[in-house]
Amino acid sequence: MSLRKVIAVVFMGIAFIFSVFFYLETNRPEDFAEYFNLSFYTQYGPVAISIELFIAGFYLFKASKKANFALALFGFTTVIDILFHITSLITSNTPLYAMFVFSGCAIGAFYISFSNAFNLGKITLLATLTSFVMGNAIEWFFNFY
Repeated sequence: MSLRKVIAVVFMGIAFIFSVFFYLETNRPEDFAEYFNLSFYTQYGPVAISIELFIAGFYLFKASKKANFALALFGFTTVIDILFHITSLITSNTPLYAMFVFSGCAIGAFYISFSNAFNLGKITLLATLTSFVMGNAIEWFFNFY
C-alpha cells in the first residue's frame, strides 16, 4: 500500500472513531421545539470537523483532484477552531485531546495540500481562499450562539 493510502486510512480511521464518539456524546432533546434552537446544533461542531477529515481522507485514498481542497478545508476549520478557543472568541465544544489530534492531522493536511505531495493537482489561490472562508463559516455556525 502506498504512503498516500496509508495516510488516508489513518485520517479516515481517526475521523470515524471521533465522529462516532462525538455523536454518542450529543444530547437529544425531548421537546420537539428544542430542535429549532441554534444551541442544539452547536454540539455537532466536533462531528462536523470529524466528517471533514473523513471526506478529505476518502478523497486522498481515491487520489481525487478534490483531495487538496478538502484537506485545506479541514485544516483551516481545525486551526480556526483552536485559535478561536485559545483567544476566547468562542468556546469550542471540541475536547482538548481531540484538538491535539486534529491539530496534528491539520499540519499533515496542510503539508499535503499546499506542497502537492501526491501530485493530485496544485491548489489554486481561489480554492485556498474558498476553503478558508468555508472553514470560518463552518466554525462560526457551530460555535456562534
